[in-house]
Amino acid sequence: MTFSPAEEAAMARALVLAATPGVPMAPGVRRVGCVLLADDGSTVAEGHHRGAGTPHAEVDALTKAGAAALGTTAVVTLEPCNHTGRTGPCAPALVAAGVRRVVFAEADPNPVAAGGAETLRAAGVEVESGLLADEARALSRIWALALELGRPFVTWKFATTLDGRSAAADGTSRWVSGRAARLDTHRLRALCDVMLIGTNTVAVDDPQLTVRDEDDQPLPVQPLRAVMGERDLPSTKRVFDGQADTVRLRTRDPRAALAELYALDRQHVFLEGGPTLAAAFLRAGLVDEIVAYVAPMLLGAGQQSVADLGITTIAAALRPVVTDVTLLAGLDGEQPNVRLTMTPATINEGVH
Repeated sequence: MTFSPAEEAAMARALVLAATPGVPMAPGVRRVGCVLLADDGSTVAEGHHRGAGTPHAEVDALTKAGAAALGTTAVVTLEPCNHTGRTGPCAPALVAAGVRRVVFAEADPNPVAAGGAETLRAAGVEVESGLLADEARALSRIWALALELGRPFVTWKFATTLDGRSAAADGTSRWVSGRAARLDTHRLRALCDVMLIGTNTVAVDDPQLTVRDEDDQPLPVQPLRAVMGERDLPSTKRVFDGQADTVRLRTRDPRAALAELYALDRQHVFLEGGPTLAAAFLRAGLVDEIVAYVAPMLLGAGQQSVADLGITTIAAALRPVVTDVTLLAGLDGEQPNVRLTMTPATINEGVH
């Protein structure tokens, strides 16, 4: 496969477009960018997908280009779709616009949408793939894993002291983490499409569970709030305040809860519940990623970060693989926190 310098630069630009800030990982939505190139390598138009029900990246770029799309090369981060859903298929749209060549990074793993490359070739369009494929795969890693797993990808996030406490003996937990860690948490929340907690967390802590910016203002697009458990809760709790959609999952079974969320076309769960809920997901092997904020603080007693996992000997300890360590500088005179990102060993071993 041979790609021109202009195509390589265009794919790098398409990846930037695909990761445009403010575009949420909405239900069933994959981030895609597209750049249309003229024969001389200059850019004719750019496009990216902005969310469910909006034009796909290719159609966005074609619309901007108009008649100038004739004879261009479309550089796309994902194989053009061949499926009619909320919007029409992209492969036929590229053919209709007279695009001469299509270069995409990775094939679409979704069997419902795949087949665009064949449609393009059958229409006489030159097609090449594999340009910056690793970078494109990293951009859509969670989406692809959810499709592969047949359930949402689960990120368990928690804040802890040096001695593993998430709350003091009197139940107070504000604030175990520093402001920098809390801002970072909101950044990660915004990358998910579900925030999941248990009924006990709602009853005791009454969180609003929204995503907010640096000025503590809610973002215009919010992930789904999910409350798992069988206990009845007062409608006055803040998680039911209408600031974002909320769903009740009337089950204590993590698999059943994830099945309900997957049926709602959700791909990424941000698990923020208490130690009991976290332990349930860990015991079920349903945690795919762990994000821990460690504060330079000692309590000596109080609520543990995770409840009993049934581990009785050090040899049986769950040993997550650390994939990233980041020091989050202290804000407003606070001490820094450390963010650890880890992958549970069972995931590395292919056990789901």
